[in-house]
Amino acid sequence: MRAAEGEILATVSRGATVHRLSTDVLKSLEIPLPPMDEQKRIVAVLDQAFAALDRARAHAEANLADAAALLSNWVCAAFAASKAIWPEKILVDICENLDRLRVPVTKSDRETGPVPYYGASGVVDHVATHIFDEDLLLVSEDGANLLARTYPIAFSITGNAWVNNHAHVLRFDDLDTQEFVRLYLNSISLEPFVTGMAQPKLNQKALNGIPIPLPEIAEQRRLVAQAREIGEASERARDRYDLQIADLANLRQSLLQKAFSGQL
Repeated sequence: MRAAEGEILATVSRGATVHRLSTDVLKSLEIPLPPMDEQKRIVAVLDQAFAALDRARAHAEANLADAAALLSNWVCAAFAASKAIWPEKILVDICENLDRLRVPVTKSDRETGPVPYYGASGVVDHVATHIFDEDLLLVSEDGANLLARTYPIAFSITGNAWVNNHAHVLRFDDLDTQEFVRLYLNSISLEPFVTGMAQPKLNQKALNGIPIPLPEIAEQRRLVAQAREIGEASERARDRYDLQIADLANLRQSLLQKAFSGQL
């Protein structure tokens, strides 16, 4: 194989787009071809190794999924076990709704800057100025995720921010209560409070009327602290399993390289 051709194939193996890899170049490549018995031996070794790698990857991916669901499963179980005995309050009674302060700005009118611009799904852009500068809880007002729940519908923000009219803005007197409510809203189905199917919407009146089981502040803080610990453990586990999956992919590539360089 000529050096230039080897360089091209090395680039392709790294996933790059190569425009010089023509049919003529492919036809001219020299393929190292050992005797048939040796080919069969190499294929058998690779088959056995790849089967083991596939089992290891499936195991790591299952562990990754479990780690990702660890916090949400714990939160759901914690609320299910205790919310029947906690006093219930509607959301508007435990926070202040600041929707009146939201300002939507079309993309063409936004001045780019360092301030995060929030919509229903989180940060959607960055702008030059802010309308909020405090700890707040944002809750999605519209969008398919209100029902699909592929990502959280309630998320906390702090510091300078601009929020458009696709996210409700809630202010709490206590950050532990804010975090407690965030965990609860992300753990329940909002379908009873959402209107519209083609364009799901959680309007301000429905949001303000959501009942929240609310224990004493000491219990809120205990649960929030425990949730934080579990969340951190979940992140560490996810990082570990992500690394395992990457290592398995690298090992597969290494075996292929050894197989075709006569080192296997």
